Order: sequence, then structure tokens, then C-alpha cells
Amino acid sequence: MAKVQQPLTDDSIKVRQLSHYQFSWVAGEPGQHGTFTLQLVLDEGAWEEVLTVDVDDADVLQDLLKNTETVHYDVSRRTLMFGVTPTGS
Repeated sequence: MAKVQQPLTDDSIKVRQLSHYQFSWVAGEPGQHGTFTLQLVLDEGAWEEVLTVDVDDADVLQDLLKNTETVHYDVSRRTLMFGVTPTGS
């Protein structure tokens, strides 16, 4: 049996499953571009993360999030991982 360092806390969990997401757009100064943000709700609200993304990334991410059933987020590396594929597939 593997030894798990105690106490196990929310901060010690490094990879979480994406439950919900929300894109937002914040207006910039007059004549300047706005800013897109992507709020990630992980493990049914146990953790949240807000990412700032550019317009091209927002477009690609929206497509990936819409078309991928299972998405995980590595908190420490700030990395979204799309889909789960069984070995040998």
C-alpha cells in the first residue's frame, strides 16, 4: 500500500477534473483590446482557477471544451488536459 503524506489537503491535490467553465470578456481602455478570461470550476467547486487567454486561444479552448467529455487540470503546471484514452486504443 502506498504511503500518503498526511494530512491530505486541497492544496496537495495537483490534478483535478473540470466540472464547469465560464468565459468572460473584460473591456479594455478606450481604443484598446479587451481581455478574455476562462474560469475553471474543478472537482465540483473544490478548487477554482481563472486564466487570462487571448482571442485565438479562447476560440480553440471553447471548441475543445465543448467537444471533450473529460477534461483535467494540473494545478501546479497550469495545464489543461483533454480527454482520457485507455492504453492500447
